[in-house]
Amino acid sequence: MGTWSHEPFGNDTANDWADELEDVTDFSVIEATLQTALDEGQEYLDADVAMEALAAIEVLAKSLGHGTQTDVYTAKVDEWLETVSLKPSTDLLLKAQQVLVLVLSDQSELKDLWQEADDYDIWLASIQQLKDALH
Repeated sequence: MGTWSHEPFGNDTANDWADELEDVTDFSVIEATLQTALDEGQEYLDADVAMEALAAIEVLAKSLGHGTQTDVYTAKVDEWLETVSLKPSTDLLLKAQQVLVLVLSDQSELKDLWQEADDYDIWLASIQQLKDALH
């Protein structure tokens, strides 16, 4: 995985996923991404699926005014959010919270990969920031 930071858009997978937002004016891509993670995570959550889901959750957090990352990697997401001016439903936020639980579970490949890295504690803190940003 091309990863350079613990942040939601600190990897190639998340940045590639963000391109999908350009084709929609609603949260359908985000909802589908979260649902894929929920469906897959019941057995084993693939790292790429988890990275896309974390990016989707960051978009939701940003839509609430509580984003955890603002830099060159989130610029296209920030522009998209300015264009669509959406607020997530309670159900969508609940899905996001459920996905965060799965990302931290023993069925998460992404968690396994970060546990092998020196920055595991920093990554855990970034997940907690996302949890907090959804409230």
